[in-house]
Amino acid sequence: MKHLLTLAAFMMAKPALAHMDPAEHGSVLAGLTHPLFGLDHVLAMLVVGLWAALIGGRAIWTVPLGFVSAMLLGFVLSLLGLPLVAVEPMILASSVVLGLVVALALRPAAHWAIALVGLFALFHGYAHGTELGAAVALPYGFGFLLATAVLHGAGAMVGFLLQRQELPVRILGGGTALAGLVLAIG
Repeated sequence: MKHLLTLAAFMMAKPALAHMDPAEHGSVLAGLTHPLFGLDHVLAMLVVGLWAALIGGRAIWTVPLGFVSAMLLGFVLSLLGLPLVAVEPMILASSVVLGLVVALALRPAAHWAIALVGLFALFHGYAHGTELGAAVALPYGFGFLLATAVLHGAGAMVGFLLQRQELPVRILGGGTALAGLVLAIG
């Protein structure tokens, strides 16, 4: 009898979803929460904001804007069905590489930082597009772009609060790179 009850419980359970179901929660909420359910995405988004704050000046907004713009392009490429190789490895590499540039306190001209984050953002956006599922593209895209911008803002705020203390910022960058490596090999 015990085994029958266990079997019945398993059969009645809903499947676990890695992301919110758009049919149940709506496309905007599915998109909004999508970047939050992957540590690889969260790390990359936060460290972009952190690096922008470290560089300073206009980079505080142009670097995150460059990321969001390139991410949108990657999303559109995915929706159009155009192929992009090594998507997941590039997403994992984004946390490692961007964490390292913060750990090393690199402060390139903003256009170089935008180019680097834009390269990685293309892959993040593409991944979001391949995981669209039953969501409606426009509201879903709005949701994940907004979540990304908020994560960038959180990283930038941490960087801004620590702007006179470079060592903690560098430690955060190194921790991000290390976490990215752990995710890559784990």
